[in-house]
Amino acid sequence: MEKKWWTLVVVCAATFMLLLDVTIVIVALPTIQSGLHASFSDVQWVVDAYALTLASVLLTAGSLADRYGRRLLFTVGLIVFTLGSLLCGVAQSPIMLILSRSAQGIGGAILFATSLALLAQSFQGKERGVAFGVWGAVTGVAVGLGPVLGGVITTGISWRGIFLVNLPIGVAALAITRWRVDESKTPHAARPDWAGFVTLTAGLVSLIYGLIRAGEISWTDTGVVICLALAAVFLGVFVAVERRADHPLFDLSLFRIPTFSGGLAAAFAMNGSLYAMLLYLVLYLQDDLGYSALGTGLRLMVMSGVTFVAATAAGRLSTHMPVRWLIGPGLVLVGVGLLLMTGLHGSSSWTHLIAGFIVAGAGSGMVNPPLASTAVGVVTPQRSGMASGVNTTFRQIGIATGIAAYGTIFASSLRHKMDQTLAGTPALHRLLPQVITDIQQGKAAQAIGAVPEPLRGPLIAAIHASFASTLDLLLAVSAVLALVGAACSLVLIRSRDLVVSHQPQPTPAPAEPTGSLA
Repeated sequence: MEKKWWTLVVVCAATFMLLLDVTIVIVALPTIQSGLHASFSDVQWVVDAYALTLASVLLTAGSLADRYGRRLLFTVGLIVFTLGSLLCGVAQSPIMLILSRSAQGIGGAILFATSLALLAQSFQGKERGVAFGVWGAVTGVAVGLGPVLGGVITTGISWRGIFLVNLPIGVAALAITRWRVDESKTPHAARPDWAGFVTLTAGLVSLIYGLIRAGEISWTDTGVVICLALAAVFLGVFVAVERRADHPLFDLSLFRIPTFSGGLAAAFAMNGSLYAMLLYLVLYLQDDLGYSALGTGLRLMVMSGVTFVAATAAGRLSTHMPVRWLIGPGLVLVGVGLLLMTGLHGSSSWTHLIAGFIVAGAGSGMVNPPLASTAVGVVTPQRSGMASGVNTTFRQIGIATGIAAYGTIFASSLRHKMDQTLAGTPALHRLLPQVITDIQQGKAAQAIGAVPEPLRGPLIAAIHASFASTLDLLLAVSAVLALVGAACSLVLIRSRDLVVSHQPQPTPAPAEPTGSLA
């Protein structure tokens, strides 16, 4: 088999590993929380540590690949991601898992930055279309298999298996990469923008840490105020640095192109709404309704299955119609789907979510394929790497800030609802702080078992009602974000901004899966 086809094999294997890991982790989070005795903020960091490192490192990784070699950086990415997976699988504490997830994020960023560039250099003409078609199909399969496979491994073996399953894939991909993939680099490539990398990373970490800490303590906490202030300072410095840099990490002049700005708004809204909400939907299905990881994965298949079908159709339609009429309406469907999930109450079952799963899944499937091509369609091929990377970075920023912000709302709303519900039962109201802590740590059953039997019925009812009411609020907030993103997309995205309208682009941004945390 020719080397170019081996390149397709290893790129697809790496992509499959990355995307499969996303939905597997989401489904397993409640089990991880219980197994490591993790706090609610720890659970958020398990997701956000990956998203933050991916967002921070992605653009710099692309510059390093151009300068030192794409195969070399792809190899480094495989090693780092595989070792990070091993450390995740043997983690003995929440902090070890969070740090290991950060390592996965660094490896994932390098793989994202180099995977499609390797395909673009290896395939030309019609064969390039075939290669990207195969890659797209692999992403769809990974998205569809993730929830169920994650449930099977977590329920049947252990949550550690969801990380350790990456080891044989990573080792095999590494061997093929060194054996059959050709090297390439850009002559006279610019030096990486280290000042931009440092200020962007510091700003994002400060922002997410402040948001998560606010949910854990309060908005008036001194540490929270300092973190949010530092975030504003670092991100402001980042903008100033990028304006003056000869070879910026992020060319801010791209914001002058309305379609590019609209694509970033859509990327942020897509991941910050539905995909960030998946964490809280999983917590609701497992911690409140009591389903296993496998049961949760099977129920999420309703959404991911519809997403796969819709994405396939959208990919074909995007070459025949303006992408704004796929991205904008798709986000409208996401917002409507999230609103359809609202109306939960203490006695609701998971079937209440089905209509919303279907509509939101169809919407997300409509958004991702054209959004990927829009990211690079507004620039010349020489700038497509940066445009693609910035779009993916905004996706990760969306999911990281979404999870952190929803976590703050979740913690304060749950505390308020429980306080209201238990106010008429003094014996339970006195236990409120411990009950809230147990619920956030996934130990609702333990909290219920700790109270006298006559009080268990009222406590169970209060927990179900408060959890449902809190999730209702989060669904409404995330729906607003999706609808705002839809409005921005419809207003800003214009066909005349595309360098080559309706033509497949050589290096599209990686399409994000359902529940994309990668």
